[in-house]
Amino acid sequence: MIQRGFTLIELMIVVAIIGILAAIAIPAYQDYVTRAKITEGISYALSAKSSIVEFFLSNNNMPTQTQAGVTNSSTDIVKSVVLTRNSTNSAVLTISYRDIGASVTDGQNLQFTSLGDSSASLVEWSCSTASTVPSKYRPSNCR
Repeated sequence: MIQRGFTLIELMIVVAIIGILAAIAIPAYQDYVTRAKITEGISYALSAKSSIVEFFLSNNNMPTQTQAGVTNSSTDIVKSVVLTRNSTNSAVLTISYRDIGASVTDGQNLQFTSLGDSSASLVEWSCSTASTVPSKYRPSNCR
């Protein structure tokens, strides 16, 4: 007589393998989702960056938040986008996040510093070291 099916040991081994894979995959997935939300916030602020660059190239100085047309509207991920003018050729764009899970809590932010060169018609952006979002969730060029 031929028996078909799985033994209890075989089923227990399969369940153990699935449990191990889930223990590895779930935290990795949560990190991925958090990174995607951080990137979504950066995309949300992209129009502000474009307005800042356009104003600088037209006027040879960095705009204030009002001059750049940066509105302080929010989304379910972004708490606020604030532009702070440091000097005529430098400004800081701060993206504050809501509590989006993992290690990103309400009010943590990413800051981008702009440095304008009117003679070269150029504005360069860099991530600020004052950003409070944990580095593992930041884009690779901001770590």
